[in-house]
Amino acid sequence: MDKKMLERINELAKKKKEQGLTEAEQKEQKELYKIYLGEIRTQFNATLDNVSVEEKDGTVKPFKEAYKKPYDKN
Repeated sequence: MDKKMLERINELAKKKKEQGLTEAEQKEQKELYKIYLGEIRTQFNATLDNVSVEEKDGTVKPFKEAYKKPYDKN
């Protein structure tokens, strides 16, 4: 996410608190938040891909494999 996008998110948040947003600004804010959260999720998943868990028996498994729920197909 570039700096301009973050600045715009902050501008809209400040304006929302101070005077409210127009319908167009609300729509823009919603889209920006969607992009922002998508990027945060991507970064978080990338971090989890690099985390390993050592089991009690000494084996080391990737985090996502170690904590996979029994009903997960992936």
